[in-house]
Amino acid sequence: MSLTYPEMEKTLMESLRLYHHPVAITFLASDDDVKTFCQKTNYVTPVKPLTFCQWEIAARMQGKTVLGTVDKLACTNAQVSFGWREIDENEVKTQSKYCVDLDQARRFLESKPRLPLGSVKAVAVGPLGQAVMQPSVVHFYCDSLQAYHLAVDYMAATDTHPLRPQIFMSSSACGGSAFTYLEKMFNYCPPCSGSYNAGKTERGESNVTIPGSQIEAVVERLLARIAKTGSSAVTRPGDYFPGADICKNCPLIIFKKEGDTSACAGCGKK
Repeated sequence: MSLTYPEMEKTLMESLRLYHHPVAITFLASDDDVKTFCQKTNYVTPVKPLTFCQWEIAARMQGKTVLGTVDKLACTNAQVSFGWREIDENEVKTQSKYCVDLDQARRFLESKPRLPLGSVKAVAVGPLGQAVMQPSVVHFYCDSLQAYHLAVDYMAATDTHPLRPQIFMSSSACGGSAFTYLEKMFNYCPPCSGSYNAGKTERGESNVTIPGSQIEAVVERLLARIAKTGSSAVTRPGDYFPGADICKNCPLIIFKKEGDTSACAGCGKK
């Protein structure tokens, strides 16, 4: 590995102006994996059962690494996603508000990505820069422009086009992470219906998930693009005005004082 995880996080945070730490999600499959993980890093555990999204709050906003187990996971939907719970009648009823009837709710639940039952002992979430082993998934809470650039760099780095993101009913973070882990594929989806009023997100952020095995290639592509163009391309360097590079770096939305005949940036025309 040519880049360290702290280097990857620093590049992503600074170049894409992320609001939050990218979250390294690690599915720990055995007691030995859990023991090894605990020996390698400082971690905290939830005092009370919380949702998976709320575990991630500590990681993305407080810079803490959280070790979560099924007894500390209050969200039964996430329990299903992580192979910690079967789909039962109660789970079908909780999802029926999204569907026309119970039969559709069951079919929708059964079609969502799920880790094999009993395949995971614990789930660790923490800032990417604190990762002590290759994450299973890297989860970004970001705006649509940041998500776009992550998608473009992923496509270039993995030679994949087009991307076909998957949206899951009431499973943006947990189901999206399970999908990315199982399919080894980028995913992009909007937040769940309860993300804002349950205190899980602040701005209705989008969810981007990238396989941990591919995150270095994505960051390397970002760095190569910066080296070639001098910018991460979120905005034109030194100019935060939207539309500054609306057409191949030729400015269209510009304002001047009356009588100013200086050339515009880019094409050099007055």
